[in-house]
Amino acid sequence: MTETDLLIIGAGPYGLATASYVKRLGLDCLVVGDPMSFWRDHMPSGMLLRSPTSWHLDAVGELTFEKFVGEQGLTPEGVSPITLSLYLEYCRWFQERSGIAVQRNFVQNLRWTEGIPAPFTAILDDGSEIRARRVLSATGLTHYQNIPEDVASLLPGDKFAHTCDYVDFAGLKGKRCAIVGGRQSAFEWAALVSEAAGAEVHVIYRHDTPAFTESDWDWIDELMDRTRESPGWFKRLPIEERDNIYQRLWGEGRLKLEPWLHPRIQGGNVHLRPNTVISDSRMIGDGTVALSLSNGELAEVDQVILATGYRVELEREPYLRDPTIVESLNVEGGCPVLDDQFQSSISGLYFTGQTATRDFGPFFGFGIGCPPAAWVIGNALNR
Repeated sequence: MTETDLLIIGAGPYGLATASYVKRLGLDCLVVGDPMSFWRDHMPSGMLLRSPTSWHLDAVGELTFEKFVGEQGLTPEGVSPITLSLYLEYCRWFQERSGIAVQRNFVQNLRWTEGIPAPFTAILDDGSEIRARRVLSATGLTHYQNIPEDVASLLPGDKFAHTCDYVDFAGLKGKRCAIVGGRQSAFEWAALVSEAAGAEVHVIYRHDTPAFTESDWDWIDELMDRTRESPGWFKRLPIEERDNIYQRLWGEGRLKLEPWLHPRIQGGNVHLRPNTVISDSRMIGDGTVALSLSNGELAEVDQVILATGYRVELEREPYLRDPTIVESLNVEGGCPVLDDQFQSSISGLYFTGQTATRDFGPFFGFGIGCPPAAWVIGNALNR
């Protein structure tokens, strides 16, 4: 049986960021997972990131994205907006420079025995076990697809898929597609489907069309600095102040679309259906789905893609099913309740990234939260 002081479950941006910092602090650490698998396997190859080039993974600000592109002979301005492929190259570079070895297994179950020096036992997919003193869950969004029941109940089960499960558009060559959702991912999938497959795309959403204008993320920098200096400040804010932050981030991230998307959906293939929902559907003899829309129109399509985002529901995390964990883990609104160091109600069990948004703020659903989360968690572990 392998033993470690810290087991990090997940090798995405938050897992790699924390592993890098705890290694710098001289702590024993083992990362289990498939590096950047969600980004690599559940996002389309032609995707562009919304994040600025100033966002990176390094808690000490050395192995930054801008340093990486500089070593490639590139400039931040020249690589913006950032392609998915370039971001994946940066993450590989960061992992190598940080000396992070990732064990390519998956945790199938996690057990906790209170009162012993290494209370956590992780059972892996190959049957082996890892004993750990502390555990950090950094599993990302893989299991948190939001599939609204009111939409799914209207559609044939074999004719719809969430965006994270529909990233290869070859099968849509010359066909017709409906995308349900009206935020960044919906419009970007529409552009990519149209460009890659030449398909006719109907984008169906229940609100006005967001503005195609550049988002302002600069104001979040101060809040990330505040997290380093005073961890847990967000959850101590009055509800009104927290709501104001949520609304401001919503305004930047949801009420705006990146301007580089606008010209890409102007061709005749993409049809926008604002202030509209699917009211019914039926199958036509040739395998086509006929969608009845609330505006009275009918859209005949071959595939429906749900660009309906993600919602944390911790009970959907497959390795968190053992009674020793489930019965002792305090969860509210689908998220674990965390202390000021990202630690849950189970001593030694930490959560980061999207699962930390309840207590640390919505920005931890974005890459900008990687360095401050790594900083706070690493220093807490070091103490």
